[in-house]
Amino acid sequence: MKKKKIAVFASGGGSGLQAIIDGCKEGKINAVVDMVISNNSKSKALQRARDANIAAFHFSSKTHPCGLDDAILATLAAHEIDIIFLAGYLKKVGENILDAYKGWIFNIHPSLLPKYGGVGMHGVRVHQAVIDAGDANTGATIHRVDTGYDTGEIVSQVTVPVEKGDTAETLSARVLKQEHVLLVETLAAICRIP
Repeated sequence: MKKKKIAVFASGGGSGLQAIIDGCKEGKINAVVDMVISNNSKSKALQRARDANIAAFHFSSKTHPCGLDDAILATLAAHEIDIIFLAGYLKKVGENILDAYKGWIFNIHPSLLPKYGGVGMHGVRVHQAVIDAGDANTGATIHRVDTGYDTGEIVSQVTVPVEKGDTAETLSARVLKQEHVLLVETLAAICRIP
């Protein structure tokens, strides 16, 4: 089966991106990360892409004050991208991109959605909310991206127990390890779909 071409969108450190790159290189995912897009010119994700000889693009309202989504869509089309994966991307995806890639845009979120999703719920904020609520378990969710924030169809989840004495940071570190496993397993399954 032909390898799928993945575009990863990331805003920060890119550890999820690295898990996807490694999963592809190790043959666990029948795909190649063909390009990385970030809205943050200083994101480590862009550097990770360059280090792996992957096309890296900075697209933001600064680079494209008009027609940002059209520029992104044109770049995706030029690279013949099959799947878009949001790995810590903190911008909403435009409707024309959602339409062009309907059903083939995925996001990973550091909680068991539908809990602790939505606008502003990312990073340690999510883990602090879990701790503040006294939840016994948390985890990570991969879902299809739709027009809302963290509201699309759930594709896969992994559960992580909240331990006594956890801080947002310790919980975040444990969830992140499981996110990386979930990323590889889920993308492997997605890339088997013709």
